[in-house]
Amino acid sequence: MKKILLMASLVMMLTSCSIYKKYSRPECISTDNLYGDVVKADTTTMADVSWRDFFTDKHLQGYIEQGLKNNIDMRLTAERIAQAEINLQAAKLAFIPGFSFEPSINTGVGRGFTYTLPVKASWEIDIMAREINAKRRAEAVVAQERLHRRSVQTALVSAIANNYYTLLMLDAQLRISRSTSASWKENVRIMKAMKEAGMTNAASISQTEANSCSIDTSLYDLEYKLTQAKNSFALLLGVTPQEFPRGELNGVDFKQELFVGVPAQLLSRRPDIQQAEYDLQLAFYNTNIARASLYPSLTLTADIGITSPADFLLTFVGKIVQPIFQGGRNRANLKIAESQQREAILTFEHKLLEAGSEVNTALAQCRSARSKTNLRIRQIETLESAVYSTRQLMSHSEATYLEVLTAQQSLLSARLQQVADRFEGIQGVIHLYRALGGGVDESCDIAPDTNPIFKCKKKCTKKEQN
Repeated sequence: MKKILLMASLVMMLTSCSIYKKYSRPECISTDNLYGDVVKADTTTMADVSWRDFFTDKHLQGYIEQGLKNNIDMRLTAERIAQAEINLQAAKLAFIPGFSFEPSINTGVGRGFTYTLPVKASWEIDIMAREINAKRRAEAVVAQERLHRRSVQTALVSAIANNYYTLLMLDAQLRISRSTSASWKENVRIMKAMKEAGMTNAASISQTEANSCSIDTSLYDLEYKLTQAKNSFALLLGVTPQEFPRGELNGVDFKQELFVGVPAQLLSRRPDIQQAEYDLQLAFYNTNIARASLYPSLTLTADIGITSPADFLLTFVGKIVQPIFQGGRNRANLKIAESQQREAILTFEHKLLEAGSEVNTALAQCRSARSKTNLRIRQIETLESAVYSTRQLMSHSEATYLEVLTAQQSLLSARLQQVADRFEGIQGVIHLYRALGGGVDESCDIAPDTNPIFKCKKKCTKKEQN
């Protein structure tokens, strides 16, 4: 027994200690200038606001709660978490010796029979940290699946909010178009009366009727888009298509300032970035497992039982196996694992750049929509004045009714575009909220001490990357 332990100790001393190390994020991964030229606030970020406080519309809050409960993707993530937790439990049980009962009976002509009733125990001593790295990898998988659930929740909250406000936008555009359609039908009636009075001609009537038909056609397009939006909304909520009670676009008001916080906050707020780091962590432990396969394994086996005629059986065997020739498979597996680890680092860096780009784009969308607000108000006021002026001029025979119709057409387009601008601004705020990692409550499934995001960083050497 002493010889076995001595050999095990010698192997551990000769083996690289890297296979026992826990993962820590390489310091070469930086978040400097992640937002580009965006002016960064302090550590405050709008992503810290719970979705219940961020989306204050009571109808929307109810729909988000319904979606989180019924959405199929959310329910699938719960099943995957359960599977990962079972795998983790199995990895923990690998440290416990295995027991088996293997009775046997031997018979011979004229000799009666003999029997053996042994209980065998087998235990592989984890001198090369295979099981330790397998357990750590299983823990990372559980944490990753929980992060995936948070990522799905973030996307779902944003999608439900975006679809809800799409319905409000289409409602507003439909109201404007219906009101304008009624006005144009009145215009057609007036033009026909003017023709009978000799004040206009058939061409003007035809033009007016054509514009009226165009607006009526747009009503059908808007109604079709509204039906599509309702169907998409129902799918997100996990219900059948139906009528959804809702508010009005004009009543929407986001009181939160557009605080983006420091770039490093994305590491702890965005679930998809944390998932990418867990991929890096899994690759790290896979490399350790592949490297451990190059070194010996120590297995202890014990038999205890009864044999005929009523003898007591007790044996104890220790066995060390050192791979010598495996056709280069073990070293090839190690090279593959090292390459996958380098790939995971690159993927993580790309995910960071992608996140910074999303924040920049969402901010630009918000600012663009806000910049157009006052200009669009002035445009509508000017066009309303133009409609009034042309009507006055027409009464003095200084303008034709077609000029009035043209001014009304321009006013309709401006009003519809004003609604679209309003929705664009709301959409930009939602995109920014999601880009910063908002939409998930602070009741995190990941404990800080098991999350590599919160661990100390260290220098990233070329050897450690491999």
